[in-house]
Amino acid sequence: MRHRIAVVGSGPAGLTFARVLHRHGHPVTVLERDPAPDARPPGGTLDLHEGLGQLALDKAGLLADFQALSRPEGQAMRILDTDGTVLRDWRPRPDDRANPEIDRGQLRDLLLGPLDVQWGQGVTQVVPGAGDGAQVHFADGRQETFDLVVGADGAWSRTRPAVSAVTPHYTGVTAFETSLEDVDTRHPDLARLIGDGSLAVYGVNRAIVAQRNSGGHVKVYAQFRAPLDRYTDLDLADAEAVRSNLLALFDGWAAPVLDLLRHGAAFVHRPLHVLPVAHTWTHVRGVTLLGDAAHLMPPLGAGANLAMLEGAELAESVTTGPGDPDEAVRAFEERMWARAERWARITTAGLDRLVSPDPAAALALFDEVQPS
Repeated sequence: MRHRIAVVGSGPAGLTFARVLHRHGHPVTVLERDPAPDARPPGGTLDLHEGLGQLALDKAGLLADFQALSRPEGQAMRILDTDGTVLRDWRPRPDDRANPEIDRGQLRDLLLGPLDVQWGQGVTQVVPGAGDGAQVHFADGRQETFDLVVGADGAWSRTRPAVSAVTPHYTGVTAFETSLEDVDTRHPDLARLIGDGSLAVYGVNRAIVAQRNSGGHVKVYAQFRAPLDRYTDLDLADAEAVRSNLLALFDGWAAPVLDLLRHGAAFVHRPLHVLPVAHTWTHVRGVTLLGDAAHLMPPLGAGANLAMLEGAELAESVTTGPGDPDEAVRAFEERMWARAERWARITTAGLDRLVSPDPAAALALFDEVQPS
C-alpha cells in the first residue's frame, strides 16, 4: 500500500526527502508557499560535507552531478585583522573535496529535477489525528489529509506547532547581508582580497564575512551583538541609511574591509534566532519535522548539511521499513535528535567565539577546525 506523504517546504531538507522518495518510486506531494522557484533570491553559498550533505546527495543519486557543479576552490578561507593584516590564509589542496561550495540556487535546481512541486500552496496549519494521519490547512481555505506530513518549512515553521510549542529565540547576534555583483570586473581589488573562497575579519563583538559565490557574485555579512529592537526606527529600504549605520559601527577598520559594505547595493536585516539546543517532542503520529523546523541553530555550516541527510534518511526509512511508517518515523526522530543536539552545541559555542569580546577566540576556533 502506498501511503500519502506530503512535505511542506522546498528547501534543501524537503527537496532531498522528496528526491530520495522519488528515487525509490514512492510518490510525494511537495507543498511550497512561494509561487515559483525563482520567486525570491535563493541565498548564498553552501559547503556540503562529505559525511553529511554529500552523503545525502549520494542517496539521491546526485553526487556526480553535484561534483560537476561544486567549487572545491571555494573551501579557501582567509582571516584578516581589523587593520587589514592577513592572519590566516588556508587554501585547499587540488584533490580536496571535503567541503566544496555550491550556490543555493544551483543546489535547489539540482534537487528539483523531475519533482512536481505544488507552488503557491501556503500551509497555515497541520492538524494531527485525522484518522491515522494529519490534515493540512492551506491559506486559501482548503484542507487535505495525508498519512504523513513532514514539516521542512524552516525557522518559522507552520508545521512545528503540531508537535511542539517551542518557538525560536534571539541569540543576541544580528546580521546585515549585502551583495557585490561581477566582483572580478567591477571590484578587482576586493576580488583579490576575498580570494577563491571566504574572507572573515573579527573585532570586538562584531565581524565582517564575505563569501564568494559563482559568477562573480559575493555575499557580505556584517555581524554584531545588539538588542533585537536596535534598528526598529531604521528604514531598512534606505540602503544609504543602513550603510551609514554599519560604517559607523565598524569605524576604524581597514578601508578595503569597509569597502565590502560601501559597495553593497542593498541590505537585508537578519537577526539570528535558534531553537533550544536539545529540542525534542513527544512523537505525534502522522507528523514530523526536518532541518530548521526541527533544530534551528547558528548558521555555521551544519544546518543545511544535517537537513539534507535527515531528509534522505527519513525517505529511506519510510520506503524500506514495514507497511506502517509510524515506527520508522519514531526511530528516525530519536536518531535525528541525538545528532542535531551534538551539532547545535558545537554551533552555539562557535557563535559565542566568533562574535565575542575577544577576537582571538575566533582565530583559535578556526585553527582548531582548519587542516594544518
